[in-house]
Amino acid sequence: MELWDAYNADFQKIGEKTLVRGEPVPEGLCHLVCDILVRHADGTYLLMKRDLRKVYGGLWEATAGGSALAGETPLECALRELREETGIAAASLTEVGRVSAPDERAVYVEFLCETDWDKGAVTLQEGETVDFQWVSRGELLDMKRDKLVTERMQQFIGELKG
Repeated sequence: MELWDAYNADFQKIGEKTLVRGEPVPEGLCHLVCDILVRHADGTYLLMKRDLRKVYGGLWEATAGGSALAGETPLECALRELREETGIAAASLTEVGRVSAPDERAVYVEFLCETDWDKGAVTLQEGETVDFQWVSRGELLDMKRDKLVTERMQQFIGELKG
């Protein structure tokens, strides 16, 4: 059973309240989700293709990421999710934004991983991803909704320098 800490829409943890993955998140509460954009030293961005059995299966994601486990900080969650979903072991990440989505019962913390990781050494996570590719900033910004899971990532990428 995966447990999550409960947050409010202002990114404040709600005491000792615990949520359970797979159970409805009560009205007024959120769970923490961390997304990580991966930019290679050559300027390209990593896209991960979602497993066909998942929601939005077959679409590309411009991030690795997922829900924070109970007790995890946003940074700890992001480092773990990045390693699990891509194999990339980052020394540090830069927070690039926060998005509160109470209608989704989630608060998102967005990170950037800048790396010189071997581009061919990205690993896929069984049940999560089925493919990966590296694309230029322009290619990513031009992707349409029928190919890319979230346009929110395009906004963050558009705001990044480089």
